[in-house]
Amino acid sequence: MNTINSKAKKHYPAVWISDTHLGYKDCQANYLLNFLNSIECDVLYLVGDIVDLWSMKRQFFWHQSHYQVLACIQQKAQNGTRVIYIPGNHDETFRHYINNSLFGIEVHRQFIHTTVANKRFLLLHGDDFDSATRYNKLISIAGDVGYDLLLFLNRWTNRFRRLCGVNYWSLASWLKARVHKAQAAIHAFENAAVHEAKKQGVDGIICGHIHHPEIKVIDDIVYCNDGDWIENCTALVEDKNGRIELLHWSETHTVLNSADLSKIDTLSTSDKNKHAA
Repeated sequence: MNTINSKAKKHYPAVWISDTHLGYKDCQANYLLNFLNSIECDVLYLVGDIVDLWSMKRQFFWHQSHYQVLACIQQKAQNGTRVIYIPGNHDETFRHYINNSLFGIEVHRQFIHTTVANKRFLLLHGDDFDSATRYNKLISIAGDVGYDLLLFLNRWTNRFRRLCGVNYWSLASWLKARVHKAQAAIHAFENAAVHEAKKQGVDGIICGHIHHPEIKVIDDIVYCNDGDWIENCTALVEDKNGRIELLHWSETHTVLNSADLSKIDTLSTSDKNKHAA
């Protein structure tokens, strides 16, 4: 885990964020705003659940910092950054605008990104794979209730930590890592994502949805999940040398994991298609 020097803005060819859940009380918007103001990029990918319309329908909440995040993204688009938005399930209303532009921001259902190292990545939110985790509607509703409790505990734990002068720490992620069913669901999701990447003949896949940041190679496919800004405060970035890094951004700025794509041998497109068949 490496500490990042964030005094000067760093430029990246591409940056991925998702699951910011603006409009939800547990969104870590201040950390996200600090991250966005600390970087410049050629392409900014918003990989779903940017605005939490589900939460806002239940109880309206909109902090000034949430507006500032949207304003910052809009400003980047106006200043020449290509912003590509792939709506998720919590902001699925915006899927009505697929293949159109909203305020200079492109809206897509899926997208293919070609990295500096000439690796092709499929980008999608990830709710397409919910069936793979064996969640029926009843379990999903029960999970939402349990998740709200988990985030309540996370929120108050970190309020206490701040009073003690201690940095942010995700109690929610720590607990999920120790629940067998949660881990089984994560592995099922990852395998479903890898299967879809093989089906589409790409080298890797980048998604969000499950709030579990990760970079790993599974069966010759580079699987990347950019995490979230509820529990983990994470983003994926691509540097000019073809390396993808998973960043954590709170009071501390660290590289959690990375992959040098120029040194990763993935299957050729024809081999992937043969494998998927």
